[in-house]
Amino acid sequence: MENCHFIGRKWEDLEIDVLVKIFESFTIFELTKGIAHVCSTWRLAACDPLLWKTLDLTMMKSNFIKIPLEPYVYVNGRSDKELTQVLKPALSLSNGNIITLIFHFNLYLSDDQLTYTAERCPKLKRLVLPAWNRIKRNGICKAIGIWEDLESLTMPSIANPPYLMQEIAKNCKNFSELKIMGPCDNLFASTLAAFLPKLKVLSIRCSMLLKDTLILILDDLKNLEVLNISHCLLIEVLPPPLPKRVMKELDESILKKTSHLRKFLTCMKDSCIMCQRTKNDEGLMRWYRYEEGLWKADEVKSLAL
Repeated sequence: MENCHFIGRKWEDLEIDVLVKIFESFTIFELTKGIAHVCSTWRLAACDPLLWKTLDLTMMKSNFIKIPLEPYVYVNGRSDKELTQVLKPALSLSNGNIITLIFHFNLYLSDDQLTYTAERCPKLKRLVLPAWNRIKRNGICKAIGIWEDLESLTMPSIANPPYLMQEIAKNCKNFSELKIMGPCDNLFASTLAAFLPKLKVLSIRCSMLLKDTLILILDDLKNLEVLNISHCLLIEVLPPPLPKRVMKELDESILKKTSHLRKFLTCMKDSCIMCQRTKNDEGLMRWYRYEEGLWKADEVKSLAL
């Protein structure tokens, strides 16, 4: 029998669009492990903007221990190194084309890592921030100053919101969507009204929320179209000496104020598992106790991950 030799195309000779289609199935780890160094064709494919519209780093969490002093967590050096080893090649390959950037809720990003990322993602429109512990005021303000196209932000609660909201108002003219993963008090609500009066979408799900704060939001955010308070622990502060009470349902005065909204999302059912969890956690959700990725959920479709 004669020897048969199959003559086919080499990997490096494949069309760019075919390679891009193949690379779309790769994880961020696979994309950043050196495929761009195989040959010039693979490098072109690995840099294609279609691969880098979104940089999703939710599979990366920090190894940390809690400590009594600021920043109240000690992050294992190996965690920082692993994040940097993914960030640097990913941001290099993306060529500034990243539109959506998603960090894990329990990733303790440093100032340097945040500013390094911001400088290489100037077109960012949607950002999901991790825990604040290691991010300083100068770091986040520098990043926001770069992200002029930012439209949507998901963030943990912050002790001093005015400076951040003022920075967003100054730099991000198209900003319209905010999700707060933590308690929203009167200071936060009044800050939103003062600096982000054009806000259209707000989600405060699974948090403690005072009735007075909710009223402030409904009264002062005149352009708000969508409000999500699903699974919130809604608290009414009564005149002394009466104690605070957990509201079981929304009263008519609040419902009347929500009538101008295009969508008002709420859930206060005793039978709801998420409502039970918010109550058990006293309005400060400890997401690490629950199913991995549960924190990504949101009843507002544009905010769900």
